[in-house]
Amino acid sequence: MINFNSNAQDLAIVKYKGGGDWYSNPTALPNLINYCNTNINTKINPKPETVDVGSIDIFQFPLLHMTGHGNVFFSDEDAENLRNYLISGGFLHIDDNYGMEPYITKELKKVFPNQDLIELPVTHEIFNIAYPFSEGLPKIHEHDGKRPQAFGLFHESRLVLLFTFESDLGDGWEDPEVHNDPPGVREKALKMGANIVKYAFEN
Repeated sequence: MINFNSNAQDLAIVKYKGGGDWYSNPTALPNLINYCNTNINTKINPKPETVDVGSIDIFQFPLLHMTGHGNVFFSDEDAENLRNYLISGGFLHIDDNYGMEPYITKELKKVFPNQDLIELPVTHEIFNIAYPFSEGLPKIHEHDGKRPQAFGLFHESRLVLLFTFESDLGDGWEDPEVHNDPPGVREKALKMGANIVKYAFEN
């Protein structure tokens, strides 16, 4: 089992195959990092790295972030690498930027063939570890009129993967002028992001 440095507080963006825009929301993570370093006492490198899902470099980061609008493809090697990372103590947050869900759901079956994504109850610790979200995942951007949902995959009762759907947290983390979100909406997105960061670093 690989043990992450308990003081390691860095995160990286996951680059994946399939043609999906893994690079979307370029200002999102830097803004979230700045928010966390200012408000929840993290010491994250202000410039997030980019790592390939199939690279051993992912093991340097206790938290990986993945986003996009479309197709995702994991080779068998990618899936095995990601599975080893997650069961060794890593955490992956996948934020559906819109249109990612059918692809990532299929590819995650390569990572954990015997598991389905499970919707997290609003009582899960990730919704109140730093800031309280009594109704669970906040709605940041409207797409199809569906409610926001947070799904998880677990390994030995530890939440190792969070998939946020119909929320679009990353859009709320971006610079204000990108989406013209009101300050209150951006604040909700950043606070939920801070919860994810804190949970990933402490579990």
